Amino acid sequence: MRRKIPSHSALLAFEAAARHGSFARAADELARTEGAVSRQIGRLEAFLGVTLFERVGNRVRLLPNGMRYAGQVRETLDRLERDSLYLMGQPVEGASLDIAATPTFATRWLIPRLKHFQQRYPNITVHLAECMTPFLLAGSGFDAAIHFEHPAWAGMHLHRLLEEVLIPVCSPALLAQAGGTASLDALPRLHRRQNPHAWQAYAQATGITLTNSAVGARYDLHAMLIEAALAGLGVALVPRLYIGAELEDGRLVAPWPEHTAVSKNFCLVLPEPLALSQGPVQVFAEWLLGEARGNDTGQRQGH
Repeated sequence: MRRKIPSHSALLAFEAAARHGSFARAADELARTEGAVSRQIGRLEAFLGVTLFERVGNRVRLLPNGMRYAGQVRETLDRLERDSLYLMGQPVEGASLDIAATPTFATRWLIPRLKHFQQRYPNITVHLAECMTPFLLAGSGFDAAIHFEHPAWAGMHLHRLLEEVLIPVCSPALLAQAGGTASLDALPRLHRRQNPHAWQAYAQATGITLTNSAVGARYDLHAMLIEAALAGLGVALVPRLYIGAELEDGRLVAPWPEHTAVSKNFCLVLPEPLALSQGPVQVFAEWLLGEARGNDTGQRQGH
């Protein structure tokens, strides 16, 4: 069956005229005459059987149906342009991967290591996107995801990468301001909005008394918590695997006990078994699992 889709030229003319509220300005943008734009929009209206603009003398005004359709057309054209630019940016010889990952893991752990992958596999381009919640990989456009273990990944294939153990850290300046006290109850505490019970779980696991474990500023990302701790705003519960450099150079200190009760497992999520994965997906998965094993060994030796 033939698709009932207007011509590309008519849609471009309509979207520009709707955005500017003027056929003349749309004509200037598209390097056409005002008459050509008007004819394209007339053909579009005839095709749809709907009047999109009210014409009063030399002025035009979008009607309610036109206003609604303009938003839909603009979104479709934007998506088509993004998809086209993405395809134009693909390597002529080689392959590409689209990976969804949690933001802080991507910026603090994965991206610093991607240079090793690039050096080893220069013909594979890795594209990264933010992934805050689990989703269905099939049909998503992503080749793999890096996220926490979660029941929502049921039916997909998970490979354990790293254990995310949260530890309390702060700037040495904050301890100095507090008179050198390491009493958590006497210091401001910072929270991750998605994990509001973390401090309570930590206190119960370690036996540390917190008068009110819920008091304190909340942030969306671990990356924000780390920056807030570095700025001396309070004590943050953050993953050790993200702050190795800051602990080593003394910009953050961790004088409190660590406990695995406040932890999660990071996993590589694939739509099919690793043995059945082909080409760049298999190459990336095996490289990532190797990097994780090396990081895990380094963490254990560091204790």
